[in-house]
Amino acid sequence: MSGYVWERRHGATPAGDGRTTFRAWAPKPERIELEVDGRRHELEDEGFGFHAATVDAPHGTDYRFVLDGDPLPDPSSRWQPEGIRGPSRVVDPAAFAWTDDAWRGLDRDALVLYELHVGTFTAEGTLDAAIPHLQGLADLGVTAVEVMPVAEFPGHHGWGYDGVFLSATQSSYGGPEAFARFVDAAHAAGLGVLLDVVYNHLGASGQQGIEAYGPYFTQKHETFWGAGVNYDDEDCDPVREWVLQSAEGWIRDFHVDGLRLDAIHAISDDSARPIVSEIARRAHEAGRTERPPVVIAESGLNDPKVIRPREQGGLGCDGVWADDFHHALRVLLTGEKEGYYEEFGAVADLAKAFDRPVLHDGSYSTFRRRRFGAPHDDRPPRQFVVFDMNHDQVGNRALGDRLPRPVRPLAAFCTLLSPFVPMLFQGEEYGEDAPFLFFSDHIDEEIATATREGRRREFAAFAAFAGEEVPDPQARETFERSKLTREADEGLAQLYRDLLRVRRELGPAPVEAVEADDEAGWLRVVRGGTVLVANFGAAPLRVDAEGRQVVLSTHDAPVADGAVTVAAQAGILLR
Repeated sequence: MSGYVWERRHGATPAGDGRTTFRAWAPKPERIELEVDGRRHELEDEGFGFHAATVDAPHGTDYRFVLDGDPLPDPSSRWQPEGIRGPSRVVDPAAFAWTDDAWRGLDRDALVLYELHVGTFTAEGTLDAAIPHLQGLADLGVTAVEVMPVAEFPGHHGWGYDGVFLSATQSSYGGPEAFARFVDAAHAAGLGVLLDVVYNHLGASGQQGIEAYGPYFTQKHETFWGAGVNYDDEDCDPVREWVLQSAEGWIRDFHVDGLRLDAIHAISDDSARPIVSEIARRAHEAGRTERPPVVIAESGLNDPKVIRPREQGGLGCDGVWADDFHHALRVLLTGEKEGYYEEFGAVADLAKAFDRPVLHDGSYSTFRRRRFGAPHDDRPPRQFVVFDMNHDQVGNRALGDRLPRPVRPLAAFCTLLSPFVPMLFQGEEYGEDAPFLFFSDHIDEEIATATREGRRREFAAFAAFAGEEVPDPQARETFERSKLTREADEGLAQLYRDLLRVRRELGPAPVEAVEADDEAGWLRVVRGGTVLVANFGAAPLRVDAEGRQVVLSTHDAPVADGAVTVAAQAGILLR
């Protein structure tokens, strides 16, 4: 580091012996003070708009900064016990009772992710309540849970993508101490933990309080959510450091094994050192050498630079969500063709996706009406995360409905036996039927009304939802309906166990050959000495099985006269 003041720790940093150093970037107000347990303290001017003081304040002490007489929470807060407009609280990582020294980190070649939303994963909706279920996921064959955002957001429940305090664990989930217990328990069960983080915008309910400190946002870039985060305008260095310290803090202090970066295509940054690349670098540096963390991006760019190393001109992310694989698979299974699904529907699409799950690699996109993407042939399969469901692809549907029951076995078959990193969406491993709806608990009525009306307008033009009442995202019932019931389809649950067992046996074997027949509706993939056959057609399919045996099938697959019959919308694996 060069020694600029903004590179020092922001927020509340325990200094030992019950004392804490408080540092705030506040170039906007004329006067700033520190309030600790009701007492006010002067702050030293460190230059560049930074102010700091070290006072008696052990772990668990409440504090606020007072800007021109107005007490406000700390933008770098690690704990907001009373929500986004309450006081901040000191967090001392040394107070966490870690027991995970034996944890060796993630095996990248064996990675199986499980997307988990804390509020709906259990009836209680807390981190502590989730802990008893972790061992079961590990026993199933999951190797890491990907936790949807926990950064403090408005109200009691929500998806978490409108977080305000980037480094504070949601109070209704149990706060930072509960998150530490969760990560420690996951490691004890043999599971890694990836955390979904949102650095492309802040929740609207908290922007005014953050902007009172300084230019955290810029009119230079307009985003879907308003003014962009100030990554490249005047006075951007403290803002960039605010985000970078958040990313490294989750890894260093909470022992998470990596980050999932939400919607990096929505980050506007014209600087010579892109913030996404800097986040990846700082996250990697924050981890232990013996258990290096991973950074996975959600990107709508179809650009291989996202996952290329920095020394090759890339952003240095370790992986990327591959939506094209999902779209190709879903349209084959359901026939849905509205919106961005219009471009998919051929078995050949999925065949291409089994090589690299990036279908638009410079080809023309009819949905976008332009050429889109670039080839990813130089990137290994383990850099792509694939899924047949996730929070977006379920929750952004009007009714939050999961894949139809009849097609779930074939969806799992294709996803879990692909050469890529598979991700399960909570509950799919046993056939959960509860929807995952879009829900929120906005504390500002204007924002609540806009969210409600916007949701209804969004689906008004979709024929698939004609006559359907879009659930009110602000209604408590919408949130409660989204909680897992844990009512299992035992046949499907056994299939998932079998698929994950076979996946472990296959290891990271690459795809050797792919064939597809759009007219007959079948896909054939050779990988690791096995042959995967998926029948997307409406009629049974006879497959030559001479010299091979059926290792696994989604449905009954009778063998006769050297051939095996694959039912409609079914799959078999031969060896």
